[in-house]
Amino acid sequence: MKVFGVVGYKNAGKTGLMERLVTEFTARGLTVSTLKHAHHAFDVDQPGKDSFRHRQAGARQVLVASGVRWALMSETPEPALPDLLAKLDPVDLVLIEGWKREGHPKIEAHRQETGHPLIAPGDPSVKAIAADHPIPDAPCPVLDLDDTAGIADLILEALG
Repeated sequence: MKVFGVVGYKNAGKTGLMERLVTEFTARGLTVSTLKHAHHAFDVDQPGKDSFRHRQAGARQVLVASGVRWALMSETPEPALPDLLAKLDPVDLVLIEGWKREGHPKIEAHRQETGHPLIAPGDPSVKAIAADHPIPDAPCPVLDLDDTAGIADLILEALG
């Protein structure tokens, strides 16, 4: 599977870009999966549901399945990115949101109003920057944050 990441600091536009890229790539006929890193505790379960009660009782893993989807929840330390990728079914492209310190190719989302520094100058795995403002002397190509088709083209070109 080919992988490409979207990185950036909080409120840089990562999730919106991910959503638009999934839509763009699937419209082009590619199969796409995503991985999202969360820096905080999160829960896909709901208090009071049977699966939640199983976890509260001490189950290490709970798998919930229906006729249209399934989800596996594991109460473990965070696995490494390669271990998580190995859990995915084969697809044409996996888009990864976060994991900015990993070595896979990435595009950096950047909004001027956040005031955050750029990641790209110190990270050669950042292949381009998607920004809402011009970036003079950028270490890599800069695309408009809203140019989804152009960003998708760049990702496909970078992946060969």
